[in-house]
Amino acid sequence: MNMGRSVALTALLMWAFAAMAEPQAAPAVTLDQAVRQVQSDTGGKVLSAEPHRLGRRLEYRIKVLTPEGHVRVVAVSSETGKTPGSTRSTRSSSGRAGGSKEKH
Repeated sequence: MNMGRSVALTALLMWAFAAMAEPQAAPAVTLDQAVRQVQSDTGGKVLSAEPHRLGRRLEYRIKVLTPEGHVRVVAVSSETGKTPGSTRSTRSSSGRAGGSKEKH
């Protein structure tokens, strides 16, 4: 009787752990695809690219040197391949104090 309980408990625990384990789905867009997309969209040279986790979401941050000589960081969603519009640039905005110097 104890053996039957042990087997049942072991099977139950194995099922519970399997149910708790969240399967890791492959991203719809790979880092390589995101790099090629950003390079094509900007016409620039990719300086670096790395994955970045935001909670459960994964995005790629790609640093690119534009043909105009500006360095931009472009975020690309691994789920949709879209850029959320939050790109950063080293170009200073003209309304800021401090002149028109470029930051590096």
